[in-house]
Amino acid sequence: MKKLLCVILSVLMISTLTVLASCGEEATTTAATTAATTEATTATTPDVPTPAGTLKFGVGVSITASATDAAEEKNGTGEVDSTVAVITVDADGKVVACKIDVAQIKASYTADGKAVATTDFRTKGEKGNDYGMSRTGKQEWYVQAAAFEGVVAGKTLNEIKALVAEGGKGTEAVTTAGCTIGVEEFVKAIEKAFANLADSSATSASVLQLGMFTEQTLKDYDAENEKDGSNEVDTTIFAAAIDAESCKILAVDTDCVQVKFTFDGTGKSTFTATEVLSKRQKGDNYGMSRTGKLEWYAQADAFETVCLGKTADEVAALMVEGGKGNEAVTTAGCTIGIEGFVKAAEKFNY
Repeated sequence: MKKLLCVILSVLMISTLTVLASCGEEATTTAATTAATTEATTATTPDVPTPAGTLKFGVGVSITASATDAAEEKNGTGEVDSTVAVITVDADGKVVACKIDVAQIKASYTADGKAVATTDFRTKGEKGNDYGMSRTGKQEWYVQAAAFEGVVAGKTLNEIKALVAEGGKGTEAVTTAGCTIGVEEFVKAIEKAFANLADSSATSASVLQLGMFTEQTLKDYDAENEKDGSNEVDTTIFAAAIDAESCKILAVDTDCVQVKFTFDGTGKSTFTATEVLSKRQKGDNYGMSRTGKLEWYAQADAFETVCLGKTADEVAALMVEGGKGNEAVTTAGCTIGIEGFVKAAEKFNY
């Protein structure tokens, strides 16, 4: 679904596990790239040879959504969980680095059909210790997610799928590493990332970054007369592999999860979606082509080409008044608003 990113930047990488302070992060864990497996899957077989020393880059989004009815003294709530996995993969089909985060967003409404504003849009990773698992004597979510990322490094897709035990928890290798939370959605997102792998300029010294920005639409969305109300939340994803020294983007992928939770004048949920897809996953079915425009995914692809070779600050400079892209962006073929992308990229290094 994703086009191959074949732009090779003129940046020579130094193989090191230490990232300079200018990027504000430590390098992601690397796995040995020497021969160890003859296993091959459709998802990991390159269409064209990957340049020596560079890795394939992919992003996957696994989405779940549900809603409850409001009661007299309790608001109804729609919840959408967007689990995102960013990976780099070597020529043997093994994960070199992995980064995972989850946007768990709740949108509420009252028993008289009024939409309620959400005040906290932070991802689980962004919440850090505020997520609260440590208050129950457990390791915090971000610590457990990092432990799982470490287990994934050096494994093929089939080996990663085998890490899920009965009930969605991890196998002994996962729990021993320090991850006792459910990992089923992590693995689903990684599987989607493998399906989206593309050639890139990322190397084993690159740093994976993931930003997720959520905004809410509430204006004129209360239920009235025979019209349902709605509480819409949009989570924009900007994921990249960046150069460890310059922090310039070597590979990038974007997406957006847009969910509208509907309800009637009594706060009863009318949300019926059995499967929620991201804008990119919808492909041509998103419908922009029906209005004579390039589809959303094609415009997002065009924006990504402009982002290659730039830092997050330089990506922010691509936005002009009104949230649209500057001339370089529109000339590339992206005329949609880019503010969500920019705000997601601004979350790098949280």
